[in-house]
Amino acid sequence: MNDVIVAVDAMGGDHGARTVVAGAILALEGADISKIVLVGRESEIRQALDAANYDKSRIEVVHAEEVIGMNEAPTTALKSKKNSSIVVGLNLVKDGRAAAFVSAGSTGAVLAGGTTIVGRIKGIARPALGVVFPSTKGYTFLVDAGANVDAKPEYLLQFAQMGSVYMESLMGIKNPRVGLINVGAEREKGNMLTKEAYGLLETADLNFIGNVEGREIPLGAVDVAVCDAFVGNIILKYSEGFAKGIMSMLKEELMSSGISKLGALLSKRAYGRLRKRFDYTEVGGAPFVGLNGLVVKAHGSSNELAIKNAIKQCGKFIKADVVGKIKDKIDSNKSERTEDYGI
Repeated sequence: MNDVIVAVDAMGGDHGARTVVAGAILALEGADISKIVLVGRESEIRQALDAANYDKSRIEVVHAEEVIGMNEAPTTALKSKKNSSIVVGLNLVKDGRAAAFVSAGSTGAVLAGGTTIVGRIKGIARPALGVVFPSTKGYTFLVDAGANVDAKPEYLLQFAQMGSVYMESLMGIKNPRVGLINVGAEREKGNMLTKEAYGLLETADLNFIGNVEGREIPLGAVDVAVCDAFVGNIILKYSEGFAKGIMSMLKEELMSSGISKLGALLSKRAYGRLRKRFDYTEVGGAPFVGLNGLVVKAHGSSNELAIKNAIKQCGKFIKADVVGKIKDKIDSNKSERTEDYGI
């Protein structure tokens, strides 16, 4: 495998450069990542590096003085802050100096910058944000989870195609089951978007199983769950809060009496494993699929472990050549449509 170089936004996230740098150093363990480029204010990055032990040949620092804030208008900030850590990092991918970019910074700026700077794969109408959800049968890839609030039926078709490539390439799931998130399982349910998308999905080269309701996602009914970002982001944010709420209520009940405390002690390892399955830091970040390079959006509150896993995820993504396989999938579908029209 060629050297895998990952650029990381050292200024993104809630905890500052020290946490990002610590996570990056942890990500150097193993052979997936050959080099990490930390992008941001060099003085802050160097200060964090000076306090750590690491292989200096595998860490590079690229100075970027400006930072795009969470509350800034993404498009305006990208234009006015050309020397921001997000813009500089994305340009490293565009110029081929890095194969991937990871940021826990402004979601809007990362997504808008990914599209305008890194660029879309030819034939992709809209890139999409994908999130891996734990289920009773493994994992489900939810796409779109935040990039396209307003979508067209053909966008959902491409989301399904990209999600299938992702789950097959990274998760090893052969012929992934694809479901369209809807308010009912019946074909005629939904709005104009889902009804038209259903028609496209059922005739595509996909293992499309039909409509799925939100409650079926954690039960592992599908490997790829497709929707527009308005629906997807609501599912994502609710799921995050629900998982935290359940864990909090469970802890309260387990501590409510002596007998329940004893049961909690006996089941401590099982509860630990369950918490780990719902912990976003174990996944690390959400890939922005459909771009000419890999862009991963990490959670704003990411700790060292989350940053480490987001970077590690890049190594697996690149090794599996997900971008190349999405290109092949789109090209293949173009050829099929051309033959169908007798061109």
